[in-house]
This record gives sequence, structure tokens and C-alpha cells, in this order.
Amino acid sequence: MKKLFLSIILTITMTSLFAQREYVPKTADIEKFFKSKTFVVLEPSPLSEYNIEIQDALKRDWKITSYEFTDQKGFKEKSKDENYSFLYTSYVVFEKDKTDSRYLFLHLSIGGDNLSIDDLRDMVSVPLGYFGCETENYVYKLGVIIRFMQNHVNLIYKHPELISNNIFKHYNDSIKNARDKTLFLVADELAKDVSTPARIKQIYPNKFKIVTREEIRQAIQDRDDNVIFLHKVGPEGHKKDARCYKIIMGAEDANFYYFDYHKVTDKNPDGFLKSDFSNLKK
Repeated sequence: MKKLFLSIILTITMTSLFAQREYVPKTADIEKFFKSKTFVVLEPSPLSEYNIEIQDALKRDWKITSYEFTDQKGFKEKSKDENYSFLYTSYVVFEKDKTDSRYLFLHLSIGGDNLSIDDLRDMVSVPLGYFGCETENYVYKLGVIIRFMQNHVNLIYKHPELISNNIFKHYNDSIKNARDKTLFLVADELAKDVSTPARIKQIYPNKFKIVTREEIRQAIQDRDDNVIFLHKVGPEGHKKDARCYKIIMGAEDANFYYFDYHKVTDKNPDGFLKSDFSNLKK
């Protein structure tokens, strides 16, 4: 992953720590992870939608390590122990990004070597949302995202050669395996010039359906093998020049079939673009 400045939200008043972090997981670290106990860091508010969804998701979908829920204080105390790993969120600001755009990422990291929270070693990180955007736009996907994270760790352990390459090229190559599946799309996550079925059909020959977020949630819960869906992370009107992430995921296998991002401009709005549909055909 590219260099990041990470802002770890430690308290409800949003006291932050910033640190530069660049890390590529090593086989030895992944082996430590498999033997670790994973602490899942909850948000301060007991009524948090994130807390409710992540607890349900872990109980239902987490298979790779033993786990326990903790708060921010416990997170800080345990982060220096190499016997522990952590599933937690942070706000990310990219180096040299003059727009100061902040993105919420979900991280799976391993502690140890007296590391501070800022220096934890990421096994994998996935963008969830943009700072200030609605939590409801991503929380229902947490179950499938943590299944992807587990699959990803297993993949790079079995195929360490992928770590040194562009891992997302590996995932983008998988799109050819999804041509018989139905792509679920939410209308407000599409660029205007591809926001109707008629416009999409002109450039995308495979099956698709414009649906509600509830229909995607149901497909994820049902683990519908016939469905892939768009996970879009963008500024949602808060800022231009921010990144818009576009990920196509499998509702059943939790695989990434497509990963890309672009900078939001007048020409390239915050949404899935015509060029993205073209890329899916390759």
C-alpha cells in the first residue's frame, strides 16, 4: 500500500495521533498473525451502528483466529504485544495530499516489538467510507469485508510472491470469472452518464441490476453466489479532488473482482464511471 499518514481516533472528542507508515507484510508476520489473538476495537459509543454490525459480523464470520472485543484504552495497552493482532478503524490522509481528504479504513494488523498504535503492521486494509459520510452506507458490508480480509491473509500466505507485485492486479484479473453473475448497483453511486439501465446496457454486456442498499445487504446475508456488488467510497459532495474508490465484491465468496480509484473532478464525478464499466469487459 502507498505511504499513508494515519490518524487513529482515540477518543470521542477525536483526539488524533498521526504517523507515517509504509509496510509490506512478511511471511514471518503472517505466521505470527495465525497464532495471535485478535482484538476487535469498538467505538466509544455503545449505540454505535459500527459496534453493532462488527460484533454480529465477528460472531458469524470470523474463523481465522480467536478474538475478543476491546475499547480504545485496551487497544493502546495491547498494541505492543506480538501475540496480539487487531481489527480497527482509522482515518487515513495520503502523503502530499493538499486537500487534506480523510478516508475511513478498516485495518487488520499485528502488534509487537514495542510498536505504538501508529506503527502497527498491516496485513490488509480496506476503505470503508469518507470522513463525514453516512455510516449506513458501509456498515451492512462489514461481514463480507472481514471475510475478504481473512481470505486475503490466507492468499498472501500461500502465495507470498503476490505481496511484492501489485496485489490488486491479481484481483482485477478475477473479473473474467464473474461474467455470469449479476452486478448489483445503487443508483446514487453511479456517474450521471451511466445512471440508467439503458445507458449501462450500451457499454456493459453482462447482467446487472440497479437495487437498494437493503437488497445488497440481503444478498450478502444470503451469500448469493449469483451476485457481485459495488462498494463505492467517495466524498459524497463534501470535497472535490478527493479519491473515489470502486471495489466489486462477491456476495458469496467475498472476493475482490475489481479495484480502482480516481480523483473526483467535474469530468470524473464521485461514482462508478463509464470507464469502469469498460474495464469490467476486459
